[in-house]
Amino acid sequence: MEKEKTFMGQPRGLSTLFFTEMWERFSYYGMRAILLYYMYDAVVNGGLGLEKATAVAIMSIYGSLVYMSSIVGGWISDRLLGSHKTVFFGGVFIMFGHIVLATPFGLPALFVSMILIVIGTGMLKSNVSSMVGHLYSQNDLRRDAGFSIFYMGINIGSLIAPIIVGALGQNVNYHLGFSIAAIGMFFGLLQYYFQGKKTLHNIGTQVTNPLIGAEKTAFFKRFAVAIVLVIVLFGGAALLGQLTVDFFINCISVLGILLPVYYFTSMLRSKDVTADEKQKVRAYIPLFLSAIVFWSLEEQGSSILALFAAERTQATLFGINIPASMYQTLNPLFVVLLTPVFVWLWTKMGKKQPTTEVKFALGLIFAGLSFVLLMFPSLFFGVDQRVSPMWLVASFFIMIVGEMCLSPVGLSVTTKLAPKAFEAQTIAIWLLADASSQAINAQIARFYTPSTEGMYFAVVGGVAVVAGILLYMIRKPIRRLIGEIH
Repeated sequence: MEKEKTFMGQPRGLSTLFFTEMWERFSYYGMRAILLYYMYDAVVNGGLGLEKATAVAIMSIYGSLVYMSSIVGGWISDRLLGSHKTVFFGGVFIMFGHIVLATPFGLPALFVSMILIVIGTGMLKSNVSSMVGHLYSQNDLRRDAGFSIFYMGINIGSLIAPIIVGALGQNVNYHLGFSIAAIGMFFGLLQYYFQGKKTLHNIGTQVTNPLIGAEKTAFFKRFAVAIVLVIVLFGGAALLGQLTVDFFINCISVLGILLPVYYFTSMLRSKDVTADEKQKVRAYIPLFLSAIVFWSLEEQGSSILALFAAERTQATLFGINIPASMYQTLNPLFVVLLTPVFVWLWTKMGKKQPTTEVKFALGLIFAGLSFVLLMFPSLFFGVDQRVSPMWLVASFFIMIVGEMCLSPVGLSVTTKLAPKAFEAQTIAIWLLADASSQAINAQIARFYTPSTEGMYFAVVGGVAVVAGILLYMIRKPIRRLIGEIH
């Protein structure tokens, strides 16, 4: 018999999905590495000339919308198109979003590109991960290793993007940088379309729960009502002269808070959720709130810490000139370096390793300390003097130590504690923590100014440390609610 062709010992379809996601992350993180600077840089320098506080808020709202849209992307796959088509069309939306951003049409191009990239990322990101799972049978022992290889592709794309797109965008032209991001997604689409014909076959081609009959009619009625409400809201704001960037930011911030409230209320009031499942939902709520606090700090790496890199750190490190956008490589770099360390550590500790709620508490404390550390440059050197980039490097390192404690177990505990009636929505629930965190960031980031720098890092970091300590103190009640699940 002909020996099966593999990719690093895995199904060949993993190669297709690996490079598709790598190029998608390259395009997204490349764009994100320079977008903040593009928004607040002067028009004469090729930027949009927005106020820095507004630019930071837009970055946060952008991230929030991307994670919210994953809910919609999952629904489109499950009910309308199937994963295979949803991923492809998502990539097309992303590519055109970067193309629009590469045009010299200013603020309108920014918002059009945001819409396209938010829709596209929502369609592609969660569904490409789902397709990886479909490459394996339930009993295939290669599954975990396959996902590890796939996530390495994510980090490779995230790592090299700021180096290439960031350098070109900051040193040559912002629009050239965005063009490179578009080309990256184009390569991903070529890989997916042509290689996928041979390696993916029937993976993700079926619509798992198609929208038919009366249900379809009811959905489109609700969709029409939602569109009318949006038109009334924003149309009314326009008539009153209140349709501003701040109005849009505030609307998305409110939505980011209301969505998880809606989900948890639905679960706790649903007749399809048993008493035991409701108990586990109550155990999950403090973990979910902790995740919001954690991601609120972690996601400021591309906004507040990007400002710190541009305005407060010296231009050279070990005698090498480093563009501010290059520091966006620190997050994926430390993830790649620390993942095997923590895999070894938890394996070595075995049954003695911390429980999930204690790992969450540790993650919060480390995240808080990474911000508290950045309080000291302003105390020691003032806010008018640039400091060593090693302050920023150390902050990123401590943050990723916290991420290793919290993030890998987050989705796992979400799937374990979610009620069966909401099983299909568990990934969306976990992603909402990140969406909510960035909706909050859009509001609190306004308090970051040169004069408040030290206080900002102290307060935001201190809140996370206190939250981690409080979570640790209530670990026993949480464990009782969780029960036998480990």
